[in-house]
Amino acid sequence: MKFFKSRILSESQLRKLGEHQYSCQSVSICDKFLQPYWNWLVLRVPIWLAPNLLTIMGLIVNILTALLLVAYSPDAKQEAPWWTCALCALGLFIYQSLDAIDGKQARRTGSANPLGELFDHGCDSLSTVFVAVSACTAVQLGNYPAWMFFQCFCAMTLFYCAHWQTYVSGTLKFGKIDVTEAQITIMGILIVSALFGTQVWSVKIPTLDIEVKLLPMSGACLVYLMLAQANLSVILAGGVGKNGSTVAGTSVLSPVIPILLVVMPAFIIYKKSEQAIYETHPVLYILTFGLVAAKVTNRLVVAHMTKSEMQMWDYSLVGPALLFFNQYFNTFINEYVVLWLALIWVLLDLLVYCCRVCQEICAYLRIELFRIPYPGGPQRPYEPASLNEKNGTKSHKAKSRSSKNAK
Repeated sequence: MKFFKSRILSESQLRKLGEHQYSCQSVSICDKFLQPYWNWLVLRVPIWLAPNLLTIMGLIVNILTALLLVAYSPDAKQEAPWWTCALCALGLFIYQSLDAIDGKQARRTGSANPLGELFDHGCDSLSTVFVAVSACTAVQLGNYPAWMFFQCFCAMTLFYCAHWQTYVSGTLKFGKIDVTEAQITIMGILIVSALFGTQVWSVKIPTLDIEVKLLPMSGACLVYLMLAQANLSVILAGGVGKNGSTVAGTSVLSPVIPILLVVMPAFIIYKKSEQAIYETHPVLYILTFGLVAAKVTNRLVVAHMTKSEMQMWDYSLVGPALLFFNQYFNTFINEYVVLWLALIWVLLDLLVYCCRVCQEICAYLRIELFRIPYPGGPQRPYEPASLNEKNGTKSHKAKSRSSKNAK
């Protein structure tokens, strides 16, 4: 009970978060072409609809359509119905559209504050996991378990690295080929699977004697290397803090430890499993560790926005620890059962963390998460509340938001 009563964010962290200024640089190719559509779409949105509500609605649609696809192919080896791939592509398109206009809606309604940025990135961290899994399922990559492991964990690690370099440089940077381009590519893969069936990716190219699916996977690897190089060059160049440190004054290399505590156990447990838990249940396995990666990424975003040191240990790591120690003691419990227990633990831990952080920020900034008190009308700037006030205090101040698409 003491754990739930204690605060996640200190008064100093909340104060610095309230002072946080969003900084973003983007040279994305596709963003330039999609801006007219996004500008048109936001004008169709009711003026009373809160930006965060747009983000969460898109995320829910994205997750549900991805889960529908993997429900028909839980091992990413079976052929899923064409309509599940079509719905998954539509779900990703809806998420991309709503995620792109939430910042525009915030400016349109006269609401802008750091909670929107945090909420946006938190939803993106979850979306990355489900999008990666659905793409692998659509091409039946479960037949190549090592490739599937590499693809999914590269996607999650690169998303973490994007915020790692933000923690170092103070600015979120998007390259010419980045998130938007990756989403469009995955939508294309899903549409091809819907039109021609998932088996089309298993057709061999005569001259090369390789399956078609390996071509987009190889292309993805090149993009991964390019993005990793771009992020690492920013990180190793030194930060904006004192003596080249991060925004929090810590070592630029310190954030590598939390992500290693996710990726390394995932790889070791996968290789050491006597019951081949990953090969048998790859989607469930990746979702479990993906949620841990999402939690760690959220904590990194919070550390950046509050200019605070990121703690190395996280409670979500208890889930992977269950699998590890079960193997250490000769798998005395069926690994499939332990994997489900780990998934439930990390899911609950992530939800509790996100809810508590949002509640604390809302109470401090005197705002509401999914409601705009005075949509479209003149509003006063938000004023942080005293930490001694009750969380239930209603706000009549403006909710505000920053977003990567608020430009």
